[in-house]
Amino acid sequence: MNRKILRVLALALLVGAVGVWLATGASRGWTKTSVPIDKTDEVTGITNPEYQKRFVAGVDFLGTALLGAGVLMAASFLFRNKPTQTSNQKID
Repeated sequence: MNRKILRVLALALLVGAVGVWLATGASRGWTKTSVPIDKTDEVTGITNPEYQKRFVAGVDFLGTALLGAGVLMAASFLFRNKPTQTSNQKID
């Protein structure tokens, strides 16, 4: 793997995580897998919360993805570019 691939993966992870976080409601709380929805009983008029299964990405999801992108970006600095030999250089 070279450094360009790692940097592209870091960027893709960053953009993808921010996109999922925004698409699921940009919640500032923890990640949820069910969301309460208030339902009103028509006869009594009493409101009761019912839970609907839905994924809502929170700041923990976003933070983990940003940390992963940072690790990938940092790992890309561990690789060096291979020196290229041009035809104008003299070989001793």
